[in-house]
Amino acid sequence: MTVYQAPREWTRVHPVSPFLGSGPVVGFLAIYGISRLTPNWVFGGEEEYGPLNEVPFPLIILGGLLITGAVIGFGVLAWRRNEYRIGDDAMYHRKGIVFRQHRQARLDRIEAVDVVQPLLARIFGLAKLDVQVAGGGNSGVDLSYLRLGEAEALRNEMLALVARAKSTPDAVVTPDADLASGVVTDQERPAAASGPAWAVTIAEHNPQTAVPAAPERVVVKVPLSRLLLSLALSSATVVLGVTVIGTAIAAIIVGSVVAKAFAAAVGTSLFAGLAFFAGLFSFFWNQLNAGFNFTASTSSDGLRLSHGLLETRRQTVTPGRVQAVLIRQTWLWRYKGLYRITMNVAGYQDAEQQKATTLLPVGTLDDVLRVMELVLPEADAEALTRAIVGRGGEDGFTPSPASARLFDPLQWKHRGVRAGEQALFIRSGWLTRDVAVVPHARTQSLGVKQGPLQRLRHLASFAVHSTQGQVRPIAKNMELDDALELLDQQSERARTFRTKVARG
Repeated sequence: MTVYQAPREWTRVHPVSPFLGSGPVVGFLAIYGISRLTPNWVFGGEEEYGPLNEVPFPLIILGGLLITGAVIGFGVLAWRRNEYRIGDDAMYHRKGIVFRQHRQARLDRIEAVDVVQPLLARIFGLAKLDVQVAGGGNSGVDLSYLRLGEAEALRNEMLALVARAKSTPDAVVTPDADLASGVVTDQERPAAASGPAWAVTIAEHNPQTAVPAAPERVVVKVPLSRLLLSLALSSATVVLGVTVIGTAIAAIIVGSVVAKAFAAAVGTSLFAGLAFFAGLFSFFWNQLNAGFNFTASTSSDGLRLSHGLLETRRQTVTPGRVQAVLIRQTWLWRYKGLYRITMNVAGYQDAEQQKATTLLPVGTLDDVLRVMELVLPEADAEALTRAIVGRGGEDGFTPSPASARLFDPLQWKHRGVRAGEQALFIRSGWLTRDVAVVPHARTQSLGVKQGPLQRLRHLASFAVHSTQGQVRPIAKNMELDDALELLDQQSERARTFRTKVARG
């Protein structure tokens, strides 16, 4: 069996990488060509054929070949300039034809390492490696694409080096680290993966790596039946059901008037109709694809999350890198006791937030407590439970005062904030209940904001500034004196816990 290892010398990504990445461009050209060759009545026009039907067919073929050749040539040049390697303290990546980029991901700044396999890459046994690094937008490294074994070998060795550096912060991590740490020496390294560089390994599901992955313990698995139940109880299902039933009843009563109104709203274009129904379908598909076969585990490397139907993602969030957590329960989920957890992890970009920051797609209260134990190992389970199931000022939470009801009539009774031993809890919501949890040690900065209406009512909003993500911890419409007092106390708590973390 081939044994994969992380390269210490500059190594190119897989040769088919530029062609997998150029799929959207090729698809756009194909759709454009089809649209120009398709009769115009398909798009709501009156003419039978488009302008390209007047162009000689051989000329169309020649143009397609020229475009294909240009894509292939550019892809080959991009591949030759796309190289990576791992060092003792960082992972390095350089690429670019006209504009050259040379990035390094310091191992002590790594927030998460993801091995992602889109559908087409899975077919050919390839994967991309996303390395998320603290330090703002576009600070991470994206290697697209590697053999699955190469991606996992690189991930395993990076995480082993990070774990060893954290366990012995004064030590210098070198390739000659002992086997007990999970890092092998250069003499003990097996030979690199054999075979020509252009070869594609088909369906190698469990590749062997020189540095084995750390053992993991499964904490939560989401069964498919629960995931489907959560989709059936979503607000989108209710809206869709009401729309379909209402339209059907109206069509029966009014007849063709409703059909004409619907046609006018959607348009006579076939593609517009398909886009309309695709929009209805996309929500359900995204939730199903992201939550399918979801598993949350723990290991010495950190928090491990695995999920995906067509595109699979195996995330490893290094210890202590979860910046904030949001526990949400929609109004329909309340009757089944279901919750969803999302998190903020530094480094993820906007396009990845939905896929990569789900800590638990759907689970019971027991599942929530088990998952939260991975984020806050020393948190009090009873206090966390009270924070989730209570509302407003119950259980020692500081509530919004009655003076907030004038411009917050539905929410003010459900708002509350409380500082626990390990984290700050902020809860809100009337129909949809939210509990934001921010570990004291992960507090970035704090703020108190007061609008003109709030000044009239002696109110203010208290905000914990976290990293970019879906979790925005804000305690709205607090009594001004309570907000200022919380600001001073939380500043001190954050300073104290950061000092503890720095001292180890």
